Amino acid sequence: MITVSIITRRLKEGKTYEDFRKAWYHTVGFGTSSKLYTALNVNDPREIVVMGFVESKMEEFMEGLEIDVKERLENPLNDIIEPEIGRKFGMIISEDDFSDEGVIEYKEPSINGKETDINAVYNDIAQVAELISKASAKRDRLK
Repeated sequence: MITVSIITRRLKEGKTYEDFRKAWYHTVGFGTSSKLYTALNVNDPREIVVMGFVESKMEEFMEGLEIDVKERLENPLNDIIEPEIGRKFGMIISEDDFSDEGVIEYKEPSINGKETDINAVYNDIAQVAELISKASAKRDRLK
């Protein structure tokens, strides 16, 4: 499964992206294919948007959440970002490449060339949501 997270944070007045990056940057890897992309909002450069894409099995996903909780507790961002944080989580159900010019024919949802089992995605969504909820509660409890 491939999960995606979209986290938005706003820098406090006087803080920079460099301040954020130094505190946010992970010192421990997840042990699975994990790519995070960071963007600045073009309409509000103080807003930082981090999009994470993690390919893992369910057990590895929980281990990754534990690593993330530990990282955030050891490297808090409270002095750098506003308290409100936007959090969206999802599971990739299809990847589509619209790079070619001209007409593109419809194709069934797929990931890495393999057709998506829609029922399996819906079954996994509930498990992933529960794992994220537990990890978030643990992080908030230990703050």
